[in-house]
Amino acid sequence: MPDIKKLVEDALFDVRPYVEYYDELRELIESLTEDCPDVESLRQKLEEKAETEAEPFKTDIKILLQRLEASS
Repeated sequence: MPDIKKLVEDALFDVRPYVEYYDELRELIESLTEDCPDVESLRQKLEEKAETEAEPFKTDIKILLQRLEASS
C-alpha cells in the first residue's frame, strides 16, 4: 500500500490547477492526515467535511476526493 503522505502530496499537486482555495485545502489535508491511518479513513473525513462546507471550498474538497479515489 502506498504511503498516505506521498499519495496525498501527489493528489494535491494534480488538483492544484483546478481548485480555488489550494492553501486552505492543503491545511485541511495536513490536519486530517494526522488522524487518518489510511486513505479510506481520510476520504471519509473529507466527505464529512464537504457536507459542512460552503461553495466553492466544498467543490475543492470534492475535486480532491475524486483524485484520491482514482489513485486507490
